[in-house]
Amino acid sequence: MSGGPPRALLLWCPDWPVLAAEIVDGVPATDPVVVLHANRVVACSERARAEGIRRGLRRREAQGRCPRLTVVDHDPGRDARAFEPVVAAVEEVVAGVEVIRPGACATAARGPSRYLGGEEAAAERIVEHVAQSCAVESQVGIADGVFAAGLAAREGRIVPVGGTAEFLAGRPVEALGRSALADLLRRLGVRTLGDFAALPAGDVLARFGFDGALAHRLAAGRDDRPLAVRQPPADLTVTAEYDEPIDRVDAAAFAARTLAESLHERLAAYGLACTRLGIEAVTAHGQELHRVWRHDGLLTAAAIADRVRWQLDGWLSGSNGRGGARPTRPTAGVIRLRLVPDGVLAQAGLQPGLWGETGAERERAHRALNRVQGILGPEAVVTAVLGGGRSPADQVRLVPWGDERVPARPGPPPLPALPPPSHHTATGPGQTPGVTSPVPPVVPAPGVAPALSVSGSSATSGSSVVSVRAPGFVPVPSVGPVPAGASSVVPAASVASPVVPVPAAESALAPVGSADSARTGVRAGRRAGRARAVPEPPWPGRIPPPAPAVVLPIPLPAEVHDAVGEPIVVSARLAVSAAPARLTVGTGRPAEIAGWAGPWPVDERWWAPAEARRRARFQVCLADGTALLLAVEGGQWLVEAVYD
Repeated sequence: MSGGPPRALLLWCPDWPVLAAEIVDGVPATDPVVVLHANRVVACSERARAEGIRRGLRRREAQGRCPRLTVVDHDPGRDARAFEPVVAAVEEVVAGVEVIRPGACATAARGPSRYLGGEEAAAERIVEHVAQSCAVESQVGIADGVFAAGLAAREGRIVPVGGTAEFLAGRPVEALGRSALADLLRRLGVRTLGDFAALPAGDVLARFGFDGALAHRLAAGRDDRPLAVRQPPADLTVTAEYDEPIDRVDAAAFAARTLAESLHERLAAYGLACTRLGIEAVTAHGQELHRVWRHDGLLTAAAIADRVRWQLDGWLSGSNGRGGARPTRPTAGVIRLRLVPDGVLAQAGLQPGLWGETGAERERAHRALNRVQGILGPEAVVTAVLGGGRSPADQVRLVPWGDERVPARPGPPPLPALPPPSHHTATGPGQTPGVTSPVPPVVPAPGVAPALSVSGSSATSGSSVVSVRAPGFVPVPSVGPVPAGASSVVPAASVASPVVPVPAAESALAPVGSADSARTGVRAGRRAGRARAVPEPPWPGRIPPPAPAVVLPIPLPAEVHDAVGEPIVVSARLAVSAAPARLTVGTGRPAEIAGWAGPWPVDERWWAPAEARRRARFQVCLADGTALLLAVEGGQWLVEAVYD
């Protein structure tokens, strides 16, 4: 016995795909039911077998034999989900269970047979426990090796030690589960596993290859493969119970230190480190408190203790700082404290940064922000994440400190290098729109030189930008009545290269270039297209960089008038009635407009009338140097953002 295969105990649930369909989908297994895969029967119920249905039949033939047949599609995921409670029930009786497939699981027979009083007693105990826990009928087979135990389970037999080869000898070669090999063996006159096992092993390897050699060993009862048992996850949670309720901060700090060291030692024993920690507390009156802390590095014992102490301090003190509502303070002290490592990884699996981003200064900032969150709550400290969108408000998402920084919408790729300024035709008051530059130019007022200082964060890269004079703006020649000494300027990032023609599908969202530029772009685009494809511009209609420094949470109502005091109107074809000259925000005093650019139209969700939104945005520069982002929607002007 010492040199043979290990004894294996295999539990088998007959017609498991049918039972899984009953458990998950409610299909009655007592009716004639078949499970089909690739239009062939892979499993059938007992009633269906009584009607002459067998595995491998085609659907039409099976329905011909039983017109009242219930057909269910094969779903391996459904079978696996339904079998999990059965495996859990087996693990309550024995340890080290390997799932062979949904409907069959195996374990070593030596341990259960010793502490349950023999192999027969162990088999009866497991079958009875599964029936009581899951209401599922099952059979157990015990033999030398998993393959022989699986065949024995179909008959509910216990093969004696050393009798596996004799037990397998009379089985047909189809029992190997290899249809192509079984068909070939039958054509060669080998019909049983005993006949196949009698062949020389070298000849089998030369004729049938490695898979045939493995099947030859199984037929001879030499299944030496060890069980690949599934390991239950380690319990890393640490819990402490206190006879005297903790209602003071100093006592909470001592309890936090002790519990944190215990958790850190348990994680170190498994070679793990914690990145997300759950803190749970139960008071003497039954109140349950829970909070999850997240850290982008590895939490040491001191870091765990600090977070537990901060959290207990926030719960017990109930302070919320100045100007905020006080959180509900527990009515009694804490009697049970539990630490749950919600996120763990290998202790050597975190690569530190190369440029000092995990230094002492950053760690102190993390500790301070985490402590504020422990007192005020996770939503009290938020960071901005830049993403995609057509307006600045859509591109920014506020996430709590420590949470995953994922934008709400996919952001655009980095902008290409700036092309040289190209000739364009400016659109002035009274001119027909349509023959314009890719972005309308900023037209300064007579006698006012265009100047704009912008600082803030780039909407594409998220990096800080220092304050510079007129960043992202380049002078271009202007056609029209522009006084001497003044020049029209356009945003440099929005000056489209003449190599890239504007797609026809976007002509309703962005002005098109001149005819000469379009012809030049087509010729140059054909040459450049042979080298690489130009990506489609993302988020058509979005405001070009630089991004505004301040985005107003609630846009301010405003009024825009021309030089004679008439309100500015933007038509459905984006024709501006006159050049904007004065801006009045709310009830404030009118301000002179020194330059403006626009409109940038947006027609969103036009296919859903209840959610449709159509508006146009303008960039304006006032005489005092203030730059604003305006929007007009339904005839109402709004101030959306302010440039620094």
